[in-house]
Amino acid sequence: TAKMSLTYLNDDPEALRKILSSDVPWETYMTARLITDKDLNFIRRYDKRTEELRASMLDENGPAIVEAFLSVLKAVTKEETVHYVLALLIQMLQENPARAKLFHQQSEQHLANAPEPYMVFLRLLQRVDWQTQEHSAKLLTAIIEARPKKSSAFANGILAGDQSSASVAAAYGGPDPAEPHISAFIDWLVAQLRRPSNPTKSVPLATSILSCLLKERGCRQLFLRSGGVQVLPPLIKACNSPTNSQLLYELCLCVWQMTYTQAGAEALANSGATKALVDVARTAQKEKVFRIAMSSLRNLLGHEELGLAADMVEAGLPKVVATRQLQAWGDDDVVEILTFMDEKLKAGIAILSNFDKYKKELMSGSLEWSPMHTSDIFWRENIDKFEDKDFLVLRHLLKLIESSREVKTLAVGCNDLGMFILHHPQGRYIVGDLRGKELVMRLMAHPDPEVQKQALLCVQKVMLTRDKLEFLGSAA
Repeated sequence: TAKMSLTYLNDDPEALRKILSSDVPWETYMTARLITDKDLNFIRRYDKRTEELRASMLDENGPAIVEAFLSVLKAVTKEETVHYVLALLIQMLQENPARAKLFHQQSEQHLANAPEPYMVFLRLLQRVDWQTQEHSAKLLTAIIEARPKKSSAFANGILAGDQSSASVAAAYGGPDPAEPHISAFIDWLVAQLRRPSNPTKSVPLATSILSCLLKERGCRQLFLRSGGVQVLPPLIKACNSPTNSQLLYELCLCVWQMTYTQAGAEALANSGATKALVDVARTAQKEKVFRIAMSSLRNLLGHEELGLAADMVEAGLPKVVATRQLQAWGDDDVVEILTFMDEKLKAGIAILSNFDKYKKELMSGSLEWSPMHTSDIFWRENIDKFEDKDFLVLRHLLKLIESSREVKTLAVGCNDLGMFILHHPQGRYIVGDLRGKELVMRLMAHPDPEVQKQALLCVQKVMLTRDKLEFLGSAA
């Protein structure tokens, strides 16, 4: 499709010209039976011609010419020849990106054994020289994007390899025939992000390609499966400078596309994406970089079950939003995102400041029946924070229940322990491990009736299984 601008195909024209100025001894490959005389005929008529002449040949015999070059790549190992053919194919797509569909069309010449484009280029990715890897990766991307039989299953993020989704894939008309090849390619791209084979070019190339491929939901699932999501936040941190604005934009574009899947958003949140994106929003000089970082944060905030508002507040996003709202923006979307984030983060600040208040109250050694102790919203939003520093806040609470002499503090403390058990998925086990059950059971015999009552309610929660607790929570 002509909509593909194929920015990843941008190649140094001078470097391409240099490769294409050499001469390839095509006849020797025919003599050695590596290519057929028909292939040779197409290659000789195409090679070294003007752009107009090449264009008319491709209109007439496009699939056969592409097959002839694929046959060379399949059979010939000589590096100079491989470089030459790859450069010719890159040039062909640069002149007209819609020609990528030729790789998927069969000519009369190779009806018995047409070379299979995916395998040819995936094999070339295993070669050690960077030029072969780079050009093969670019061509493979164009071929994947231009494939004619894109399956509905893949478009909906349903993979053939997942046992649970085999029947679902069938309902969508079967898996995508290219899926195993796309999967192998994404694994290679993620490996380039982790251990670049070229110190300066691997990461920009792999990022640029992924930012195109991740438009497809199936590719997002494959990227997730390959562990690629976890690699993005550290890369964003490492690349966050104005000199890297294009790379930074494409890395954030990958993140943004992954925020549309629940599992992707979760993996991003767990690997430091929030802070990395806030840092980009703080320092970005280009509007498009700022917009994509903020759009990613907005999407992450939309996954409310992840509770990331407080993390964004801690990372300093409200100040970034306030500062950026003073700027003039050419894009109305940016203004709208800033207004939306400003409102959402105010709620996050309220939640965060509540937890800070709670910690302060706990450290003071004296607890009062303020609203947060009985507020389900407070406990739901802050329950994860109790895990910080090996459950430090929870340990302080237990210490208070064990040693306080104040009747009200003991009653509120038992209530809080019950709220922790109710809202934390592993609450009763964690409290059990920290000897909380024994401490509260002791208070059931306390002379004060309010302490007795709260201790009894808390012990009930310690004893109840998760499903009963959930019923209790919904009834509360």
